[in-house]
Amino acid sequence: MAIREILTAPDPRLRQKSRPAEAVDDLLRALMDDMIETMHAAPGIGLAAIQVGVPLRVIVMDLAGEDEEPAPLYFVNPEILDPSEETSVYEEGCLSVPEFFEEVERPARCRVRHLDYHGTPQILDAEGLIATCIQHEIDHLEGVLFIDHISRLKRERILRKLKKDQRLAAAE
Repeated sequence: MAIREILTAPDPRLRQKSRPAEAVDDLLRALMDDMIETMHAAPGIGLAAIQVGVPLRVIVMDLAGEDEEPAPLYFVNPEILDPSEETSVYEEGCLSVPEFFEEVERPARCRVRHLDYHGTPQILDAEGLIATCIQHEIDHLEGVLFIDHISRLKRERILRKLKKDQRLAAAE
């Protein structure tokens, strides 16, 4: 396993639409293992493959708290089915938009069809934080960032700050 570099906005690769994974094999499991390690080290609760520069429809998540045993979840080629009309608002952050948090409104519940770590078809009925997190990560697979769900003014302010921070880091 290895910790990979996490791409940060405004990297244009984050706007790529990810392609489906053809098979859940040892190579893909190695990627998912790296993604879990990278996400835990960051630390974060979800990571899409595109965030580590791999444009495949693969997501990992772990919603376990600091004092809980890790409980990794793996989603290969996830699809959202039946999003609820009822919505909920969570304050979201993102490893690719570091240090910024904004409230985002999303469907409160959804069903997710996917393949698991072993390639077994699964359906997950999600609500609460897991529903928000899976929708946030699936957005990444479509080239969408959580800041695309907030006002243009806030989004532009965040992107300007990120660009400035990247220029300062590159100058050091």
